[in-house]
Amino acid sequence: MTVIPIVIAVAAAALLLPAVSDSLCLLRSLGRRRGRSESGNLPSLLFLVPAHDEEELIGDCVRSLRTLDYPADRSAVVVIADNCSDRTAERAAANGAMCLERRDTARPGKPRAIAWALTQVQLNRHDAVIIIDADTTVDPGFARALSRTAPLEHKAMQAYFDVANPQESALTRMAAVLAAANFRVAYPLKRRAGVNAPLLGNGMGIGTGVLAAHGWKAFTIAEDWELYARYTAEGVSIEAVPDARLFAQEASSLDQSSTQRQRWTAGKLTVLARHLGAVLRSRRIGLRQKLDAAAELSAPGPVVHLGVVIAASLAVLLLDAPVAAWLLVALWIPILRLAIYTLIGLAAQPDPRGAAVAFLFLPAYAAWRLATAVISLKMVGDKPWVRTARR
Repeated sequence: MTVIPIVIAVAAAALLLPAVSDSLCLLRSLGRRRGRSESGNLPSLLFLVPAHDEEELIGDCVRSLRTLDYPADRSAVVVIADNCSDRTAERAAANGAMCLERRDTARPGKPRAIAWALTQVQLNRHDAVIIIDADTTVDPGFARALSRTAPLEHKAMQAYFDVANPQESALTRMAAVLAAANFRVAYPLKRRAGVNAPLLGNGMGIGTGVLAAHGWKAFTIAEDWELYARYTAEGVSIEAVPDARLFAQEASSLDQSSTQRQRWTAGKLTVLARHLGAVLRSRRIGLRQKLDAAAELSAPGPVVHLGVVIAASLAVLLLDAPVAAWLLVALWIPILRLAIYTLIGLAAQPDPRGAAVAFLFLPAYAAWRLATAVISLKMVGDKPWVRTARR
């Protein structure tokens, strides 16, 4: 009977890490002001769009990138038509993008496609490469917002990854709330404290100097988290850019989001197992960055976090362990952080009341999400990348 309380105590300590890290970031950031960078010339941006059978959405994506409020000679759009069996390449070219067609059925998937494309373009002509998913459109001011953080060559960036269809379902409304909480509070707090924001795959930018020094070595099914871990261990700065907004189609149903959530969970666990040690041993970063990176890599996501806390609390009550009260306090303290972020995210929505009503679906979604997290354990390791169904 003593083993289960110990396991729960370890889990509670891990779940407490993000709250501890945020508190330290808040203390560190008090009184600090980070001014905008000034650069004489606008940086040259290469937008790289990996696409697999995306003929329905690629046109909108390319058009949004080609009509940015940014000089045409300071940006380029390249679509990677990766093992496509439809008209993705044709529609990308028709809308003004350069298109690279890749045929390698033995090594499919977004990370391999990006790695290949980086060998096909002239990186020395650009300051940064920005990865944009094919189901995404960007705000007209996207590039100028990135340019205000110049120089870009020797750091990585993460743009505001927002939801294109927030009104479609309870899932998309909750996703929009989470995005607002992250990019309006959590990530700016990290920036002011001088620690790295996570990379999220879509809207992430990598300076060409970083690519020259470190290359592209991320090939797991969570290439974004792998890049975050690798770059953090190497001392590369990763900066969130909340003013640079992009909008992607969020899965609107449990069925549609199932494989996506499993891939995210399994990929992140894989990265945690393989790279946390390197982050903690790194001599290029300080203790505060190591703690924050450990918190980011081990955090299960807010909904899974809530599900774990509820399940663990029930186990503690059923066991009637001598330390039950302390375990319950330790489990529920981090939920206060999630609640504060959720309220801030709700306040930022165009329809806060409608978004709040969507959270009535949270208990059922938490149970489902916890189940998918358990199922995802079978995907941990070098499993093939699976495309999320589009609409």
